[in-house]
Amino acid sequence: MEGETFSGLGNGTQVDGKILQTFQKSFVQVQNILDQNRLLINEINQNHESKIPDNLSRNVGLIRELNNNIRRVVDLYADLSTSFTKSMDASDEGDSSGALKSDGKAGHKRNRPA
Repeated sequence: MEGETFSGLGNGTQVDGKILQTFQKSFVQVQNILDQNRLLINEINQNHESKIPDNLSRNVGLIRELNNNIRRVVDLYADLSTSFTKSMDASDEGDSSGALKSDGKAGHKRNRPA
């Protein structure tokens, strides 16, 4: 897969296979964290409903873990966004077709009539 390019973004943009692997890895990490969060939330809810003091005390740590997981997901998405932007900017540098750049501006200058 390394060295392969894909043009599946709809605008003819070539995407390197290594970039796709990086995105896929990040999305798998995010999904694993979200799955863990679902389990944490279920346990937190059960502990809350039980009203047992030890279970309620345990929720403090579980909620901290949940908050840390949410921060990790936010960081992963921020990294993905940065990587995606960089990959689109890099592909735009080699693109003279006038496709839109990631900032929404055309990749070539328009000549104004005199």
